[in-house]
Amino acid sequence: MATVYYVEDDPDIAENVKAYLEIRQMEVSVFCCIADAKQALLRKHPSLLLVDRNMPDGNGDELCKWVRRLWGSQLPILYLTVRGETADIVRGFQDGADDYVVKPFELEVLYSRILALLRRSGQIRETRLFCGPLSLDTEKMSVFCGQEEVQLNRTEYQLLLLLMENRGRTVTRKQLLEQVWDRDGNYVNDNTLTVAMKRLREKLHHPSCLKTIRSFGYRMEEDL
Repeated sequence: MATVYYVEDDPDIAENVKAYLEIRQMEVSVFCCIADAKQALLRKHPSLLLVDRNMPDGNGDELCKWVRRLWGSQLPILYLTVRGETADIVRGFQDGADDYVVKPFELEVLYSRILALLRRSGQIRETRLFCGPLSLDTEKMSVFCGQEEVQLNRTEYQLLLLLMENRGRTVTRKQLLEQVWDRDGNYVNDNTLTVAMKRLREKLHHPSCLKTIRSFGYRMEEDL
């Protein structure tokens, strides 16, 4: 599990980011001042450091430079700040940031940036798929709805996997029937798919990100 230290003095922003990342199976610790973050970093290294540049006891730039002096480029650092002028962004990268996100931001975009940094640093492999509150680990073949692990049978898992792999694209009923049943030589009628999808939805607590495209198919799609 990836661990994130988040240095942020706005409790509302910190809580929103923490809740979103924890749904995606990340462990998040929030620090409301630079001093506390330094103490934590001296005890244990996270997978990634999120830093707000404007803190009550100093500047995030100073923390970033402190990290780079002690550990070089080993720890990925992402700035999360309202300071979005070109000069601010350039200065952030000069001080050692690996990426820079300007507030306000979309949580899904932030999460994508975090994954990119973790991939680059070799700390994660692409084994997890996400959409809304749902996460699917292709290596462990496990499915979570928020923090709750959901037990699916083989057919339900294959349906969800196919939809998650095609997130943002509509998968037709014919495609689902062919790829989940027909490829194993099990020829079933259209009603079998309807029943299976109904049971899958019930087990996943009817997630709003699982859309029905009437008379055509299904699509996994984040709610805006």
